[in-house]
Amino acid sequence: MKLKYYLIILFLFLLPSLALTYSGHAKSLSPKAEKTIGLNYYYGRNGFKRNYSKAVYWFRKAAEQGNTHARFDLGYVYYYGLGVKQSYSKAAYWYRKAAEQGNADAQYDLGDIYYEGQGTAQSYSKAAYWYRKAAEQGNADAQYDLGYCYELGQGVTKNYSKADYWFRKAADQGNASGQFGLGIAYYLGRSVKQNYSKAVYWFRKAAKQGNSGGQAYLGSAYYRGRGVKQNYSKAVYWFKKAAAQGNVLGQFGLGVVYYFGLGVKQSYSKAIYWFKQAKAQGNPEARGLLRKIDGR
Repeated sequence: MKLKYYLIILFLFLLPSLALTYSGHAKSLSPKAEKTIGLNYYYGRNGFKRNYSKAVYWFRKAAEQGNTHARFDLGYVYYYGLGVKQSYSKAAYWYRKAAEQGNADAQYDLGDIYYEGQGTAQSYSKAAYWYRKAAEQGNADAQYDLGYCYELGQGVTKNYSKADYWFRKAADQGNASGQFGLGIAYYLGRSVKQNYSKAVYWFRKAAKQGNSGGQAYLGSAYYRGRGVKQNYSKAVYWFKKAAAQGNVLGQFGLGVVYYFGLGVKQSYSKAIYWFKQAKAQGNPEARGLLRKIDGR
């Protein structure tokens, strides 16, 4: 009992000095350790209660010492206003710091900031520059966006071969947008030999991941019997999936099947509803069919 008593007294005596020792170490934590503490506060894990403000504090400490991941994380919280007042310009500042150190996620997000002109002057060429940096490191989202820039000629010279090259890179990593883009390449025979079966293959991949473009074009393939056996019921299924996400082609396709009663019970009221939805997004065919219905 005496031994236990003396051990307790010794522990209580040492407790203040232990706290001071820990405090001294806290002042000299490595940037990696500071970033880890920030992540613990951010996610509320490892015994830490979630606290974005404290996460920001530790991210900043690590970022100011040059930690590239902390710089990216600091850019992220500024972009979304987590634990700090939302600021695109400060997000761009920290993304750029991390991007210049080779952080692929930061390079991709900085590309998005230039593409949208958030917190900095809008520039497609700078967007494409940073997308390329990230894409060359294997970032699938950047690979798709770089392909998209080549498809539209934004910040780079329009080039379908290069667009489809990057779409394939993204698609092979399971990126739904890349899969849809590659499906379009095969569907139109753009930089590859036209092949409806391959187009359907990639549309289906994208559609199953919830990509509305893939869903709409898969519906169109079933409607027309291109690359698959014609099946109006399956066309309706995929048109509905796409239309529910606001996809204009899905809305128009759904209007058509209701108008003619293909795969569904014919309904002018439902056709009109979906044609109006498509018209509101600028679809000229929907506008024409609405005039035709009004003239019945």
